Amino acid sequence: MRILIRILITLLVALGMIVAQQTGAADISFEDLFPHAPVEMPEDSCFSIEFLDVGEGDSALVDCDGHYMLIDGGGSDRSSFIYTKLKDNGINHLDYIVATHPDADHVGGLAAALNYASVDVAFCSCETRDTRAFNSFVKYLDKQGKKITVPDAGDSFDLGSAEVTVLGPEKGQSYSDNTSIVLRITYGNTSFLFTGDSEMEDEKSLLSSGRKLKSDLIKVAHHGSRSSSSQVFLDAVKPDFAVISVGKDNSYGHPAAEVLERLEKLGAEIYRTDLNGTIRCISDGNTITFD
Repeated sequence: MRILIRILITLLVALGMIVAQQTGAADISFEDLFPHAPVEMPEDSCFSIEFLDVGEGDSALVDCDGHYMLIDGGGSDRSSFIYTKLKDNGINHLDYIVATHPDADHVGGLAAALNYASVDVAFCSCETRDTRAFNSFVKYLDKQGKKITVPDAGDSFDLGSAEVTVLGPEKGQSYSDNTSIVLRITYGNTSFLFTGDSEMEDEKSLLSSGRKLKSDLIKVAHHGSRSSSSQVFLDAVKPDFAVISVGKDNSYGHPAAEVLERLEKLGAEIYRTDLNGTIRCISDGNTITFD
């Protein structure tokens, strides 16, 4: 019986690949041919992400089963917003805090988060950076007796029922936006890709790494800058949803028209903090919805 099942699976895969070649979709994946079967998550399990409106910066609060991870904190001018967000929601403990890289528009509000909430683990792509915003982040970590952990590509950890995998950066890259920590979160059959400010150079490294990039939702890199989100990278991710954290009427021209065009070409549903404010998505393990 097992042999028969293996033969049938092999025939189905072969048939699918033939159809893909004949229809001009040679890059079609196994997942495209055979989507995941629905999963049933534990009855008391829940998962949500809030992409916080911090203007021209990044911040996202991930909640899985009452376990929290804060990814970036916007700029220092958003400190009171971050503090109040945690306080109003009774979040006085974070399992993880992630500074994807030490730029002020990502790390600036994290000191405020640490001023209200305790944290178990703090990740950053580097341990030192001589700026006021970064030093303030380190100061409040020191008050809790915590040090920065620089993760390695390939590391993974649990957040409640979700799994978080570090996809980048690779060791040896000199500091730039290309040293942003890149995270892929999976919850049941749903997946979420956080790219920090990664630019096309880093996208090439991610593509060559062989690590899984396909994700249902992408937090678009670098506020939708034209220096990120290459077509080949987005083709590999194939997102159904794209979230752009960007300031209203910013002076950088974010998001770039060509990035929006690429996402639209893929059929991704686009959400923007400059247009939508704080964006909240929910997953039941099979389907992603937005409030």
